[in-house]
Amino acid sequence: MKLNELRDNDGARKSRMRVGRGIGSGKGKTAGRGQKGQKSRSGVAIKGFEGGQMPLHMRLPKRGFNNPFGTDYAEVNLGMIQKFIDSKRLANKGTLDHAALKEAGLARGGKDGVRLLAKGELTAKITISVAGASKAAVEAVEKAGGKVEILAAGGERRPKGEKKATPSKPAAEKKAAKKAANKAKKKA
Repeated sequence: MKLNELRDNDGARKSRMRVGRGIGSGKGKTAGRGQKGQKSRSGVAIKGFEGGQMPLHMRLPKRGFNNPFGTDYAEVNLGMIQKFIDSKRLANKGTLDHAALKEAGLARGGKDGVRLLAKGELTAKITISVAGASKAAVEAVEKAGGKVEILAAGGERRPKGEKKATPSKPAAEKKAAKKAANKAKKKA
């Protein structure tokens, strides 16, 4: 066989049906669309239309909503972390973060990080860096001799108990002065 003799097997490529090419072709006149009516015309897309009957997607009850501002955490229990450490699927040293838990197969999904929950028992002394943790989970990790680092919203580490940054004094004074000026303006 030569390169110039290469070709597809018979029937591998089928030419498309050319409709509306005369009565003798078998697909002439109405072009396989049947008789008259809306569906025989071009530019018709009736998705979910049931001939005027109430469509199924409108008949079914609706429940709840998808919060566009909601957070999506991968929930991980302490018992599962201990189980993975015992089976050597998670390292017992260093800091466990979202990447390490994901690689081990513990944290599935969670585009906003990992939330640590207290179900199960933890005996390993580990440091866990997560986006959120329940009070009971933090207490259980500290009881085992470990530490929980809660990540701030942007992903940077913030020590436990530390509040978000507040505006500096000059900014606060500027705001108060503006407020006082507005009050004086209203009185005049």
